[in-house]
Amino acid sequence: MVMISDRARDIPPFIVMDVMERAQELERLGKSVVHLEVGEPDFDTPAPIKEAAIKALADGFTHYTSSLGLPELREAICEYYENEYKVHLTPDRILVTSGTSPAMLLVFSTLLNPGEEVIISDPHYACYPNFIRYVGGVPRKVLVREQDGFRFSIDELKSAITAKTKAIMINSPSNPTGNILFEEDLHRIADLGLPVVSDEIYHGLVYEGKAQSILKYSDQAFVINGFSKLYAMTGWRLGYVIVPPGMMRGIQKLQQNLFICAAAFAQKAAVAALTQCDEHVRNMVNTYDTRRRFLIRSLRELGFGITVEPVGAFYVLANAKHLSADSYRLAFDILEKANVAITPGIDFGQGAEGYLRFSYASSIEHIEEGMHRLKSYLDTFV
Repeated sequence: MVMISDRARDIPPFIVMDVMERAQELERLGKSVVHLEVGEPDFDTPAPIKEAAIKALADGFTHYTSSLGLPELREAICEYYENEYKVHLTPDRILVTSGTSPAMLLVFSTLLNPGEEVIISDPHYACYPNFIRYVGGVPRKVLVREQDGFRFSIDELKSAITAKTKAIMINSPSNPTGNILFEEDLHRIADLGLPVVSDEIYHGLVYEGKAQSILKYSDQAFVINGFSKLYAMTGWRLGYVIVPPGMMRGIQKLQQNLFICAAAFAQKAAVAALTQCDEHVRNMVNTYDTRRRFLIRSLRELGFGITVEPVGAFYVLANAKHLSADSYRLAFDILEKANVAITPGIDFGQGAEGYLRFSYASSIEHIEEGMHRLKSYLDTFV
């Protein structure tokens, strides 16, 4: 009998995927399910991106690129950060990856020796601690609270630092909370003097104010970003990491061994995303904002707690403790009885237990139907 590794046996499931897969089973049985669980844009990839990919394929861009990525894409990323944040970068600090998940694996593999720690918030994106543990590191969680907009307390952050702390991880706008860190937060985090790993995948999806890059405050930062969310390119699997000066060779060697390079034609398409899709992005952002406002208002009318309104990404983490302290059981009960798929807070850490995450990366009609079904469920809730 073949025995699986301890690593494969012990890794927790990504619960939102369990929710989605059960929802799909119900659909195969003839049920109509409203999907508010997965953070995937419902928009099609903008036409200029698809056209650039088609042209790239026709022109023969079907071979390996440099492990760092196409020079023109890395230059376009530099120009994007210059225009958006007034941060000057050079292409030799950028490595293009096959999505942000590989970027995360490369960063933590580069940073961590066994037993070294990364501070993360609680709640947090479900996969962060799993990536850290996978490479032998230790996730050290710091509670962030609803009443504070799920922002770090700098004093509690300082208290979590030990001799083994290698980095602080931030995610703004955040999954699952939809909240952002303010400039003063980023400045104080940078002033702690530790490397920062900043997941900026939801940058651009901000509806009040603006998210700032950690690179404005520190060059000792690993920035993870990509094209999945802002440009509706989840299936293209393309991301990148911006590394501190002098750190590229180590992470590049890992890329060469583990992934070789990102897809050539997708990289060509990403250049079009950065240079030709501003209007498409504005239209998507405006639509998300309309959905956000509707969902927040609807959830409050149904009795869910939202102390600080989320202003980024496409999530609302709603307090459901008045219904149950077991968010997993509650979410699956709602799925089975109301046929509305939402994510239990426990997927994002103990700090989100008792909460439910709703995604508004779905049409306003679907959200409205989901709220109608949820109201019927709550009217009979025992």
